[in-house]
Amino acid sequence: MTQTDIEKGAAAASPYVPKMARIVAADQMTETERFFRLEMEGEPLAYEPGQFVGVTVFGVGESPISICSSPTQGERIELTIRSVGLVTGALRTFEAGDRLGIRGPFGNGFDTGAMKGQDVLFVAGGLGLAPTRSLIRYVLDKREDFGKVTILAGAREPNLLLFREEIAEWVERSDADTLVTVNQPDKDWKGNVGVITRLFKQVEIDPARTCAVIVGPPVMFKFAVLEALAAGVPEHRIICSLERHMKCGVGKCGHCQIRGVYVCRDGPVFTYEQVKRLREGI
Repeated sequence: MTQTDIEKGAAAASPYVPKMARIVAADQMTETERFFRLEMEGEPLAYEPGQFVGVTVFGVGESPISICSSPTQGERIELTIRSVGLVTGALRTFEAGDRLGIRGPFGNGFDTGAMKGQDVLFVAGGLGLAPTRSLIRYVLDKREDFGKVTILAGAREPNLLLFREEIAEWVERSDADTLVTVNQPDKDWKGNVGVITRLFKQVEIDPARTCAVIVGPPVMFKFAVLEALAAGVPEHRIICSLERHMKCGVGKCGHCQIRGVYVCRDGPVFTYEQVKRLREGI
């Protein structure tokens, strides 16, 4: 399947065939992460916070990428892509005006309906802030639908922190509590220092009405979950987003299968209760 085939509308209704999108903005956020804002050529992409898409670089391949924008932001979608392989490495050279293929959206996304009226605690580390941002933006744009909002964000170093200007805006909001930390500060860093779990000591959590959304590297996720559990948040109210070798997006190829569960189709959003059962083989 070539770019020309797609432009002619070949098998346009198939979930296996990408649709064309044009880059309207591109920005190098860190040494390895690049931000893209895309506009679909044709019908806009309808998606929910937490879903992902397959991004095609024609002649190179496809890579699954979490959507980091919120459907409340309009018809354009935003992606934050880390350069780690052939496809994502090729995207380092893409600029506004270039075109990509997009399949999806795929996955189940966050259950925003179940969170309505509840307190929401976000814990996002490293690249985990990208998929979490989709839900953060959604919650902040529909602020009256939710209770207390707390955002904990962390990175290894200040220059690796994603969405720095946007985080600064969250810090200034009076209707949300935002705390940021880095493991290794530089000479200009004035904020918290240490792993993200240290920030739990600075927040108050009502476990009976809190949904804890925890997304980040495995080590961070493990200890952040322990903190949430220690605060009394039930396992079914601790929510995460997993990535596991996702390829097809529709539960057919089996690359992402864990004990009969397909992360691309049944996830990537799971509760910790579900993750625990997958791990234990229940």
